[in-house]
Amino acid sequence: MSGSLRPRQVARDAVLRFRPKISIASYHANVKDSRFNVDFFKEFDVVLNGLDNLDARRHVNRLCLAADVPLVESGTTGFLGQVTVHLKGKTECYECQPKPAPKTYPVCTITSTPSKFVHCIVWAKDLLFAKLFGDKNQENDLNVRSSEAANSSEHSEDVFECRKDEDIEQYGRRIYDHVFGHNIEVALSNEETWKNRNKPRPIYSKDVLPKTLTEENGNMEKGCATDDVTAMMSLGLKNPQDVWSLAENSRVFLEALRLFFLKREKEIGNLSFDKDDQLAVEFVTAAANIRASSFGIPLHGLFEAKGIAGNIVHAVATTNAIIAGLIVIEAIKVLKKDSNNYRMTYCLEHPSKKMLLMPVEPYEPNKSCYVCSETPLSLEINTHRSKLREFVEKIVKAKLGMNFPVIMQGASILYEVGEDLEEDMVAIYGANLEKVLSELPSPVTSGTVLTVEDLQQEFSCSINIKHREEFDEEKEPDGMVLSGWVEAPVDKGNDKPVGNGESTSKALSAEEIMEGEKDDEIQEISEGTENATGKKRKLSEVSKGTTPDHSGLSDKRKNHNQLEKLDDEDDELIITDDWESLTKKKKL
Repeated sequence: MSGSLRPRQVARDAVLRFRPKISIASYHANVKDSRFNVDFFKEFDVVLNGLDNLDARRHVNRLCLAADVPLVESGTTGFLGQVTVHLKGKTECYECQPKPAPKTYPVCTITSTPSKFVHCIVWAKDLLFAKLFGDKNQENDLNVRSSEAANSSEHSEDVFECRKDEDIEQYGRRIYDHVFGHNIEVALSNEETWKNRNKPRPIYSKDVLPKTLTEENGNMEKGCATDDVTAMMSLGLKNPQDVWSLAENSRVFLEALRLFFLKREKEIGNLSFDKDDQLAVEFVTAAANIRASSFGIPLHGLFEAKGIAGNIVHAVATTNAIIAGLIVIEAIKVLKKDSNNYRMTYCLEHPSKKMLLMPVEPYEPNKSCYVCSETPLSLEINTHRSKLREFVEKIVKAKLGMNFPVIMQGASILYEVGEDLEEDMVAIYGANLEKVLSELPSPVTSGTVLTVEDLQQEFSCSINIKHREEFDEEKEPDGMVLSGWVEAPVDKGNDKPVGNGESTSKALSAEEIMEGEKDDEIQEISEGTENATGKKRKLSEVSKGTTPDHSGLSDKRKNHNQLEKLDDEDDELIITDDWESLTKKKKL
């Protein structure tokens, strides 16, 4: 955003126009930065949170708990939204009810047999982008080799390394030919895979583009005059909703890669995909479209591809305005310490019985919450095959949301992250990452109890380890299963969990409510949802306007409603499965 104001600065200036005498300090930084620690949070009387991803929300929740500062959470997704209040020891914390997990895909589907555009996005975002611009030492399935090419320098293990004798365009074309051409040919060599599937076609740059790109586009060099240039700007592509041709996608792919190395070379090796990084979105869109073309999958425009890559349901100004007003209302109650009138309020897409907003009294802390109640978790994992690195990446960081973890078995530290560590300890912990759990200095086997802490968040939890030999690759793609929540009760009529399948609260996400309407089935929204008169209602009553049935509601916490699929996850091979259903307006 070179040469323009940051969003935080814009918001600050807007407020100062009608309240010029108040003091507002704006920050443009990562909320996980060490300066925003517990002491920083203790400076405030209340924290109002509207972050755009689950990981950051969990981080703020834990800091508010550690600082004992009230938290007003909020979020919107299209026409839906909610505002919730969280007080340590008095109400549920943000993590007391598990949030619906985004759809996960088996790696084999992503790398070998994609059938949807979302598969191509995940491949481009979490494999190709990560391999080119992130840590090149990470395990990755992109540089596969056929047996005939095993000894060929063209397809050696360092295929993603730029050679001394090639310029950026040559490097880009070589990467292009490897991932869209060679790897597809390798996949085709397994004839069994394609007996009941349409075969993909290898795509090589020479078949799509001229020998040198400057022959076709004379503005490429001119487009690099500023640091904030993008591939679209450089190539003269203006409308993000246009669906590019294969040739246009190929030019965007190569130009985006070139600009990363030309303008942002210092960042390469440490980059991860960010939906707000225009150049990254362009690269991922182009790569996904080229792969989609290879597999006969319809191409998508950048605007839609960005939504899929970032799990974005595009904002509706009216919803945002309603939620902003509710945030202020709850903040005033917190400042007045009017805890008897705190409300968690959900905004519906369509009014029911002349009601657009559904207020709910806050619930007591969940005794099974591993964050605020410190309930132990359990992990099923193959301790003879899984490395400590997998445990750190898939569980500690992705599932538990820790940023600077310390992993201990008793008094023995197996892994630690910190700027003040001695070099020899960094080397020891680095070596531990590559060891399987059962071969660590303090072996982790079935029955082991690990303690995992994050000193920045002042958060700690215990994990009971249970050895398990095999996992279902389709249903359990991580190769490990973390549990600690009571599963949602099963609807005997449908033989499937009610709600998100992870909590006895029967919490429903926005997607599930929409999906329920699509399938002509109305699921229960918790009798724990209250109307303006304080009575509890069912989703069927909210949707159809029927007379509420208040029988059997002695347990206030039972069937707690949450419309909370408002966050995106960027860390794993995960993405919203049904993008189209989220972007279409539906009635409840």
